[in-house]
Amino acid sequence: MTVPVVIGGFAESEAHSVLADACHRIGVDPAGAEMLRGHTNAVFLLKAAGVVAKIARAGTPADDVERTVQLVRWLSAQGFPTVELLPVDQPVLVGVHAVTFWQHLPQPEHPVPAAHLAVPLRMLHRLPPPPFEVRSLDTVGAIRRSIAAITNLSPAEASFLRQRLSALESALADVDFVLRPGLLQGDPQHRNALHHGEAAVLCDWDAACFGPPELDLVTVEIHCRRFDYGRSHYQRFADAYGSDVTAWSGYAVLRDLRELRMITTNAKRATAGSPALAEVRRRVEGLRRGDLGDVWNIL
Repeated sequence: MTVPVVIGGFAESEAHSVLADACHRIGVDPAGAEMLRGHTNAVFLLKAAGVVAKIARAGTPADDVERTVQLVRWLSAQGFPTVELLPVDQPVLVGVHAVTFWQHLPQPEHPVPAAHLAVPLRMLHRLPPPPFEVRSLDTVGAIRRSIAAITNLSPAEASFLRQRLSALESALADVDFVLRPGLLQGDPQHRNALHHGEAAVLCDWDAACFGPPELDLVTVEIHCRRFDYGRSHYQRFADAYGSDVTAWSGYAVLRDLRELRMITTNAKRATAGSPALAEVRRRVEGLRRGDLGDVWNIL
């Protein structure tokens, strides 16, 4: 029996159907669409039109996507270095999927170096609050919801994750944040930024929120360490930003919370017998060993 290809939480055939419908509504030709990503959402390049289309997975509230559109348009109006939305009415709703359309910026093969994230992140963290509500950071709540949705880990693995969250939640109460709260990208990393000349623009604003900038900084550090970019690669980011989060007293707690969120978010989506589930279990075992240098495979 042929197993349907699943991307972004839905079958590939459905993704192409949604894409065709959404493109028709804004007058863009979907012919020759090339999928760029398919793990969380389905992201397609429409090369001839110079457009990138992003299809939110089923279950993503349309209100969330509308808030992302509102935020990005506000950032653009501030002159902030973000990838630009197309000037069309969006998101486009096709059934249970919200579709957004973005300017395509051709990219070289190498990802954006972490040091190039420093300037836009520092700018973001220092922006005034926008004139509309931005959700507050809730890492503990997000992890708890992910753990509750996990179906393919053993009871012992799930119990370990719950116990670890409980301990970290208690430790978080004693963390002394030193940076002024501000807008956060929520998941700043090499793949959530794009080359733009000699600099970088940020993209993928699904996790944007308001909270302590230390969360963004520790996320960059984790990606540099866990995905084998190396300490010197991270240090260039810290020097450019002007703050090294690893020297902060609350680093270990926020690091462990952020890594737990990365693991549990992937765990709730991983299907039985998949390479993604095997990688999640390998990461969980690494947490049990306390192995901070274990290199993770990208999911």
